[in-house]
Amino acid sequence: MRVRVQPEDFDLAAEVAALRSEDKRVGAVCAFIGTVRDRNDGASVSSMELEHYPGMTEQAIEDMIDEAHRRFDIFAARVIHRIGLLQPLDQIVMVAVTSAHRGESFKACEFLMDYLKTQAPFWKKEVTPEGSRWVDARASDDAALAKWGISRPNA
Repeated sequence: MRVRVQPEDFDLAAEVAALRSEDKRVGAVCAFIGTVRDRNDGASVSSMELEHYPGMTEQAIEDMIDEAHRRFDIFAARVIHRIGLLQPLDQIVMVAVTSAHRGESFKACEFLMDYLKTQAPFWKKEVTPEGSRWVDARASDDAALAKWGISRPNA
């Protein structure tokens, strides 16, 4: 399974072991783990709630992985994104990519994260001392995606 959207936490070691066991050609694995921050835009964050559109979100991420395969010489990719109520330091997202050599894995992993930040249909609401607020898209995330030749502004 290449994509999972779930409320449960995940185990990076188990996910990487599963990816590696699927292909004896794997010489490199690059993984990224994102966590919930306790601050955003100068405010303290006590929790974050993530929502998604079931079916549409998973398909959008599958399409991102297909694009990574077209752009980079990779063997496999796995994306896990959590939904529901999360606390600071909770894992929120994992991207893992396998390839023969590290360069392609690094590039594909960064590409997938940049794509996820701007194009995946998730909605994030933070709880701060001032109340709840929806997290807006950032121009910096659009700029990160633009370096890959993709211009789909979100902000």
